[in-house]
Amino acid sequence: MHAVVLHEFGPPAHLRIADVPTPRPTAGEVAVRMAAIGVQFLETQVRAGTMRGALGGAPLPVILGKEIAGLVAEVGPGGDTALIGARVLASTTGLGGYAETAVVPTGSLIPVGDGIDLPEAVALYRYGVTAQGLISAARVSAGDRVLVLAAAGAVGTVLVQLLKRAGATVVAAARGEHKLALLGKLRADHVVDYTLPGWTTQARDAAGASMDVVFDHVGGALGRESFDLLTPGTGRQITFGFSSGTPLEVRPMELLGRGLTLTGFSAGLLWSRPALARDLVTEVLELAAAGQLTPVIGQRFPLERAADAHAAIEARGTVGKTLLIP
Repeated sequence: MHAVVLHEFGPPAHLRIADVPTPRPTAGEVAVRMAAIGVQFLETQVRAGTMRGALGGAPLPVILGKEIAGLVAEVGPGGDTALIGARVLASTTGLGGYAETAVVPTGSLIPVGDGIDLPEAVALYRYGVTAQGLISAARVSAGDRVLVLAAAGAVGTVLVQLLKRAGATVVAAARGEHKLALLGKLRADHVVDYTLPGWTTQARDAAGASMDVVFDHVGGALGRESFDLLTPGTGRQITFGFSSGTPLEVRPMELLGRGLTLTGFSAGLLWSRPALARDLVTEVLELAAAGQLTPVIGQRFPLERAADAHAAIEARGTVGKTLLIP
């Protein structure tokens, strides 16, 4: 079968298509023939060598890829043959997804109904769970003024829609007219370009006051500027990444002096509770099937162009979810 293999850390061009043996499932596993593969920002960092720890000690060469959608093609010894042909979402153990077929634990399978296509399902899969967990962590309630940084990304596009369902006033921050137009279509109340001078003033004026909640996946200077927008006494900033390459820096006395809350969030804590994660995935899939949530797939690349997918993500030119299509 064809797969994308990383032989050495470095630029996107180090991802190369190759012929490799088709994996066979062992007991407790199934093989899934791919319909779509989600590309994560973390995978670009692993490829570059800046997040090697995410490989869990696996030596190169490796096949990256965690989020997959497809049809069950084979079950391991003693497995339920009724699964063959089922439309599913699944997670690899972190490796093996950039391929035509991948082996996954049977327990990771999530059925996908006929009301949603498999590429759209994988676009909502793990980031739908992340978005719901973020809203819960921030204790968002109707009427809250909420700023979402990098709102046109894979998490942000889901988060904006779920926040509107929760009754929040959403200020969506992104870069460029194309991304802002997309966020307007997703019913963000206000959109701002965070690359323009005075964007924080524009955000405050748009909301009519300071922010009750900031969702920050960027960190660095933008995260800091957003922190300064929080309402004294009640403001909450949820940080769940630092795509800028620099974490948000806040001193404890700043939190005490202004009465603010800073919360770190990891979706891994949700996925460590498989039953809860499964329920959250099922919920977002049902919302999408009912037309109440729009999966945003900004880019689809053939499997052999995985390097181009990584380059596009690193150039910050992508919107929504980026997929590889075998």
